[in-house]
Amino acid sequence: MPFRGFWDELEAPIIGLSPMDGVTDAPFRYITCKYSKPSLVMTEFTNVEGLARGAVKMLRAFRYDETERPVVAQIYGVEIDSFYKATVMLAHLGYDGIDINMGCPANAVAKRGSGAALIQTPELAKEIIRSCKKGTEDFANGITMEEAGVHENIIAAVHEMNEGAGRANIEKKNLPVSVKTRIGFKEIVVEEWVKHLLEEDPANITMHGRTLKQMYMGEANWEEIAKGAAICKDMGTSYLGNGDILTLEAAHQRIKDYNVDGVLIGRATFGNPWFFGDHEPTKEEKFKVAIEHCELFEKMMPEVPFVHMRSHLGWYVKGFDGAREMRKDLMQSNSTEEVRDILI
Repeated sequence: MPFRGFWDELEAPIIGLSPMDGVTDAPFRYITCKYSKPSLVMTEFTNVEGLARGAVKMLRAFRYDETERPVVAQIYGVEIDSFYKATVMLAHLGYDGIDINMGCPANAVAKRGSGAALIQTPELAKEIIRSCKKGTEDFANGITMEEAGVHENIIAAVHEMNEGAGRANIEKKNLPVSVKTRIGFKEIVVEEWVKHLLEEDPANITMHGRTLKQMYMGEANWEEIAKGAAICKDMGTSYLGNGDILTLEAAHQRIKDYNVDGVLIGRATFGNPWFFGDHEPTKEEKFKVAIEHCELFEKMMPEVPFVHMRSHLGWYVKGFDGAREMRKDLMQSNSTEEVRDILI
């Protein structure tokens, strides 16, 4: 049976925030958890090879607030040893779990054999799961980052992050390892693929209902997602679906119709931190929280250019007369003050 950690403590059904590159950074996750609480949140995926080689800038993806718990760090790559080092490092940052990305369809990721390309190399995928699980077990047994071979620059940055966040004593405990993936690479192979993953007893499998070839085009295939759910039943591994869920009502219906343990919600949360509370905000509420989001971004990620906030602002401002013109202005903004002048 898999070690499941916090997954066993989640209330059913599980409705969590999906990891999304360029979206689920620390300010986005914080604002989402403030205005409606998902079952869990996941970080943007981050490359283990870069972390293993000392790319300290990558660590900004792993900033988090205690209000986000349970919070899961998502990583991707192909190097077994780098997965191990990244896992030990993330355990020292106090994360609740580790999720391995085996679903990203981006060409830059897949052409290196990582992300969704791992569907084509199940033996490597299983070795990666084993490496991450060994990392969490070694952490629970007291291994230091130095002993695990984590890069010295990363070690120093982790200590600084923990000190800045007031996390002085990280509990030495085992962490659950989960997988987020797709129903196939070029062709649908969900049943065979799920059986491979289950050989390594992951705590959870999240299945996106498209192949890599589909990218994000067409409709998510929930009939295929359901086939994986049937295989996971009674195996001790929870199983979530993902894809094309636009409302909380639809989430509950998919869970019921396709016999999954829950879902992860992605694009429906864009500009909508109220999603998990099923609240329909007024225009004034959207403007207020958009400004708050900007303030958080400047406070939590001061080294990141404000241009990264613009897409979020575009998502907040839609569905009313004059929204298009306002979005045009927001796409030129460079600070919270400029955004405030436009919205108020």
